Amino acid sequence: MYRMMPASPARTGMWLRPAAAAAVAGVIFALCGGCSAGQERALNEPPEGFEALFNGENLEGWKGLVGNPVSRARMTGSELEDAQAGADEDMRAHWSAVDGFLVFDGGGHNLCTVKDYGDFELLVDWKIGDFGDSGIYLRGSPQVQIWDPAQWPVGSGGLYNNQIGRSDPLTGEDKPIGEWNTFRIIMIGDRVTVYLNGVLVADDVVMENYWEREKPIYPVGPIELQSHSTPLYFRNIFIREIPPYLINRLRRFLISADL
Repeated sequence: MYRMMPASPARTGMWLRPAAAAAVAGVIFALCGGCSAGQERALNEPPEGFEALFNGENLEGWKGLVGNPVSRARMTGSELEDAQAGADEDMRAHWSAVDGFLVFDGGGHNLCTVKDYGDFELLVDWKIGDFGDSGIYLRGSPQVQIWDPAQWPVGSGGLYNNQIGRSDPLTGEDKPIGEWNTFRIIMIGDRVTVYLNGVLVADDVVMENYWEREKPIYPVGPIELQSHSTPLYFRNIFIREIPPYLINRLRRFLISADL
């Protein structure tokens, strides 16, 4: 988890009416042709319509984290190239594919996708140990929280770094330490819905921009797995991008349904 910055009076903008997360998720399910995420599949084999971000064998498609969106924007091309080489070396020292799992040894820094994403649905299984602490960065910004519920009883799945909107999850749905948990995360515009182990824990919440509090969340950015000095395990990391034409259809549905 990141510590809070001083609050700004500005709030991120909203492009559609607040909607019941179940309705949003249901419409995405229908428009995208459904999701077989609950069906039995081989390890790291994506459901129909999704692509695997982790292939179970190596770190293809991932890179080490360089700074943050603000600091990277200030770098020259050569500075960024040099910094990326060092970050990738750090990544290879601390992140690895082991028996089909993406494993972090507790040292080093965040892991991030090579590709940037805008609107998407993300599925990811994760497991932590005692005192475990991590998170999923969306568009390069923190974060959907992961932590040990014995230490933080509020539970995982909240937008931890929000200062204006809700930051805590609606309910604690973490499984016992050492067991696998599953996130389903839907991000459209600046709004985020999170299911943890099939239960709604973040309901269409505006994600605030941690790096530049006076600005809305960035329109695109990488998915990041946060390091926090504790071992971490991930598997079945799948993403489905939501194209603009589906966003427009979703907006029309929400307006017509008065959600």
